[in-house]
Amino acid sequence: MAQRSPPLHRRRALIVEDEAVIALSLEGDMRQLGFDTCDLAADEQEAFSHASSNQPDVVLMDVNLEGGCEGIDAAQRLREACDVPIVFVTACNDRDTLARIHRVVPGAPVLGKPVWRDRLADAVTAVTTFRMW
Repeated sequence: MAQRSPPLHRRRALIVEDEAVIALSLEGDMRQLGFDTCDLAADEQEAFSHASSNQPDVVLMDVNLEGGCEGIDAAQRLREACDVPIVFVTACNDRDTLARIHRVVPGAPVLGKPVWRDRLADAVTAVTTFRMW
């Protein structure tokens, strides 16, 4: 009798971005990078709902979220609750914001918008291959 192989792990990404066009673009990029499932969230509550029901392999996080939510604190809570790697994708690249990201979510790469797929691929590979925190 033939033995059945265990199902392959489907790589999952959670994209937390309040601008739909950017979220869909990131979703397309992640699919091109081999992620089978990409959940989209516009705010912290949606992000936690998706993360708790479908454990992601990586989270792409914007700094400014829908409803005035702040992505840095949301990323810290997601990392603590789900032990998931974070990559920030943001237009907020001032010195104070970058310092806060690195202090609150150590080891999380920060990519500026617009995002180049090769830089996204490098950042995702780095955080999913090597735990940086």
